[in-house]
Amino acid sequence: MSLHGKTSIADRGQAFGMRLITMAGGLEALKNPVLRGRVEKVLYRSAKSGFKAQTVAGKAFAKKSGSGSPTRAASTKPRREFDLSPTEDQQMIQEAARELATEVLRPAAAGADTERRAPAQVLERAAAMGMTLLSVPAELGGVAEERSAITGVLVIEELARGDMGLAVAIMASGAVANALANYGDSDQQATFLPPFTQEQEPATGALAIQEPQPLFDPLAPSTTAQRDGDHLVLDGVKSLVPGAENADLFIVSALVDDEPRLVIVEPGTDGLSVSPDPAMGLRAARTTTLELRAVRVPAGHLLGTTQDHLDAVRRARLAWAAAAVGTGQAVLDHLKTYTVERKAFGEPIAYRQAVAFTVANIAIEVDALRLVVWRAAALLDEDKDASALIAQARALAARHAAQIGSDGVQLLGGHGFVKEFDNERWFRDLRATGVLEGMLLV
Repeated sequence: MSLHGKTSIADRGQAFGMRLITMAGGLEALKNPVLRGRVEKVLYRSAKSGFKAQTVAGKAFAKKSGSGSPTRAASTKPRREFDLSPTEDQQMIQEAARELATEVLRPAAAGADTERRAPAQVLERAAAMGMTLLSVPAELGGVAEERSAITGVLVIEELARGDMGLAVAIMASGAVANALANYGDSDQQATFLPPFTQEQEPATGALAIQEPQPLFDPLAPSTTAQRDGDHLVLDGVKSLVPGAENADLFIVSALVDDEPRLVIVEPGTDGLSVSPDPAMGLRAARTTTLELRAVRVPAGHLLGTTQDHLDAVRRARLAWAAAAVGTGQAVLDHLKTYTVERKAFGEPIAYRQAVAFTVANIAIEVDALRLVVWRAAALLDEDKDASALIAQARALAARHAAQIGSDGVQLLGGHGFVKEFDNERWFRDLRATGVLEGMLLV
């Protein structure tokens, strides 16, 4: 994302960048004048091009016609040599996400887990910083001048280090905005995206791919969408849908003409119902079941192609692997301190080989998963085939994430089993990263 805006802050008025400065100005990262200036510039540029779209009233999604071809974020500029180091702009966004995770998400995490609800102020702070609009082009009211999977995985990793459940609650709406920006046609972008980019009370949404049947295959969903004239009729059940009770828009996967596709579904449509679906982890995301019984939507709500559906599944799996890295890092950071401070038989337990080797293994596994995630994201940004690396990231998350969480509980002994420490919540959340589909998108 290029940062070349030169407009002074006095001229910015109510522009989008001021939301970040006003609402997120307490973050330590934004007290850095250089960083603050860059954030102002990049968000002001997106506001300047998309401010009219941000003033849409309400979330009724009145049908609108686009200008012709859909707007897409530009491809990431290739580097001259292989380098996974984040760019200066990506480091800026990563630092802001890290501060948000440390100062806002982590303190709210335990209460959000208990109440199964993300605090409104947490969601508002993240939205004010543009976290849900990282993949939406500036021309459409977002903050992206380039479509960058690397930026997405960096942000999800940092937010999940604060708390994975809250990270999902925040980024679920970003997944919907991302899908609309990258798979939608110009009419769909004009109709559905503006409420997600508006300044006051932006819309929320959920990407619903997961289903409750055993051995669920996201490329062969049981949910179907039959053509009926100029409509689609959907039937099926989606499980573990984050925040569906209050969502303003759903994007669901379904078989259309025997091919997996994404379909836009508005809340309140006849035949659509939501019921609680609490899980062992991700409780702050308030997961629910979304039931579709003869739900009729216009055929124009078909989003993207079959290939776009496959792309969404892969990018969601990469996002979950990035979340595993973030929470795994939280476990590691805590254990490195705890095992040195905790003493038994007159010495820190870190001096015991069994403890030291376990912590070392966690560090190896977290860094290995991070490397695979970043490599896969880099390939996506170069428009290359990342399917093999995404599969590796998925497999590593499924194999090691839950074990990292379990070891984080075990090394605390009895303390690990109680809620005084975050380890038991991290264990429950990490179990999700190798099994869930959808919900997140990079």
